[in-house]
Amino acid sequence: MSLSSLHFDQARKPWPRAFRPFSIAVDFPLLITIFLVVGLGMVVLYSAAGESNSAMLRQGVRFGAGLVAFFTLAQIPPRYLRIWSPWIFLGVLGLLLMVMLVGVGEGSQRWLDLGFVSIQPSEFMKLAVPMMIAWFLHERSLPPTFGQLFVLMLVVALPALLIARQPDLGTALLVVAAGALTILLAGISLRLIAGLTIAALIASPIVWLFMLDYQRARVMMFLDPWEDAQGSGYNIIQSQIAIGSGGTFGKGWLNGTQAHLEYLPERSTDFIFAVMAEEFGLVGLVTLLVLYLILIGRGLYIAAEAQDTFTRLLAGSISLTFFFYVFVNAGMVSGLLPVVGVPLPLVSAGGTSMVMLMAGFGILAGISRHRNLLAP
Repeated sequence: MSLSSLHFDQARKPWPRAFRPFSIAVDFPLLITIFLVVGLGMVVLYSAAGESNSAMLRQGVRFGAGLVAFFTLAQIPPRYLRIWSPWIFLGVLGLLLMVMLVGVGEGSQRWLDLGFVSIQPSEFMKLAVPMMIAWFLHERSLPPTFGQLFVLMLVVALPALLIARQPDLGTALLVVAAGALTILLAGISLRLIAGLTIAALIASPIVWLFMLDYQRARVMMFLDPWEDAQGSGYNIIQSQIAIGSGGTFGKGWLNGTQAHLEYLPERSTDFIFAVMAEEFGLVGLVTLLVLYLILIGRGLYIAAEAQDTFTRLLAGSISLTFFFYVFVNAGMVSGLLPVVGVPLPLVSAGGTSMVMLMAGFGILAGISRHRNLLAP
């Protein structure tokens, strides 16, 4: 067969759009907004990390790994994700059990050392739990029955308890939130929501008994941080000072005193929101929050236009869970919520967290792309 005839045959029988070689299609509104958030975050991180070039390089590498995850998952048809969901969930659950046996960490046992890199399996559960719930509900009528809700509660509670035992209460709460939001999107009655809320309030004294001393101290300092201003309340007090001193337009890039004089703790991770408030003021915070809202809105639009129950639940959960991350971090840093150790998404320094966030957005892009391919 000649080369010309080969070209002719290919022209007559083109590849299906979903499987064209070397074709990379992504959701550009989503990707462009992500670049804007990460770019703004890199500017803030450079100041928060003490103008460290090495910190910037590490964050760039993390974002690069995240982009690989994003583009890879964007090309995978959602039906394959649905098929793999239970195996992904069981695999990550196995990793959490390995953390209990051979995990490493300072003050907590959260990481698996693979030799060339360390991973935090609890971060993977933020995606694995919603995927498992969406898989379970895909071919069942909605809203779920009481028996189905009991199964779903076990799916959420088991990994959350393993994560809380590390101890990592912040990530455990995020996993619970991701699962709960997926269940809420499936549709449950207001009466049941009220009943679960009352049950949670009744169970709170029991939860208090099982909390560690430092976790109880965080709750008490949320109620009155000035009770121990030089101890447990120090972090939130310094954060509030940084936010308040920024005013409307901030002190200017690299001019934040709380961060550069090292009054503000964890300034490149959990409390980087306060660094932005001090240096860029209310205008900078509003800019970042608007970009976040665009990301969340785009994700909810993709969920609304999705083709089936699995993709609708998964896309909606990823979008609302991202909103929950932003809400918790901003509330924690400003003193409206207890300190739980939740990083600011796409801005705070952090490897596994960055990659998993980008993986979630890659799933959204994949749902959007294959929805367009299947549309008439």
